[in-house]
Amino acid sequence: MEFGICMFVTDYSMQAADLAVAVEERGFDALFIPDHTHIPASRLSPFPSGGDLPPDYSHNVDMFLALTAAAAVTKRIRLGTGICLVAERDPIVTAKEVASLDHISGGRVDFGIGGGWNREELEHHGVPWNRRWKIVRERVEAMQAIWTHDEASFEGEFVNFDRVLSWPKPVQKPYPPIFVGGDAPGTFKRVLRYGDGWIPMLAGGGNSFDLKAARMAELSALAQDAGDARYPITTFGTPRDPDAIRQLATAGVTRCIFGLKAAGAEEVLPRLDKLARFVDVVRGGG
Repeated sequence: MEFGICMFVTDYSMQAADLAVAVEERGFDALFIPDHTHIPASRLSPFPSGGDLPPDYSHNVDMFLALTAAAAVTKRIRLGTGICLVAERDPIVTAKEVASLDHISGGRVDFGIGGGWNREELEHHGVPWNRRWKIVRERVEAMQAIWTHDEASFEGEFVNFDRVLSWPKPVQKPYPPIFVGGDAPGTFKRVLRYGDGWIPMLAGGGNSFDLKAARMAELSALAQDAGDARYPITTFGTPRDPDAIRQLATAGVTRCIFGLKAAGAEEVLPRLDKLARFVDVVRGGG
């Protein structure tokens, strides 16, 4: 089992380079940074975790810039998009960003993707709410073509381009692992079609722990039926409970990510220290 941290890097928080160094020094395996281009002021879409939307979501530094800063000062930890809102990003530009980050980091990128929960945010980017996952699929498959071909073309309903040249190619072959987020009825079809793993949220949203464990078993069975090895699972919103983490490991989870509220170093570092001690206990070191 591996363990990592997810935190928005904002204009008022500990910055990405310092956070990444602290995460790596404390023995964690990964740092994930979330993605929102903006937050609509109308606030019609309810926050999935309930309550008021934290300011992290509208004060965040661009995800790819933050991860690049993290890559420059670390050697070991995986660097994850947690998650990238693919439907809001141009696929040719995003393919270049992901490949460049993988190149700069020496092949340490995990590409978490999702469809998004904020309808107004997506619509500001011209994305029809009920077509967002079709757009995600086309953009991901278009990026996969760019990463794996010297001359890439793609023809779809929403993405079309002919014979593009784009380097660098990702260090990881054929491309960085793609972890598909969400827990909708069609999620596992997406994982099986263009993903390399699943990245569910355990906290909030009204989903019970037992239900998520059942879904993990379902994914394992689907992968087996398709002739694939078990898909790796990374969990967001992981409970700070050793028994729960042992259950997750049994269910097929390979990495647990703990969320931290965006804050300055004086708040974040003690929280990291506490989590590091907790992980040491889970690993049997204390």
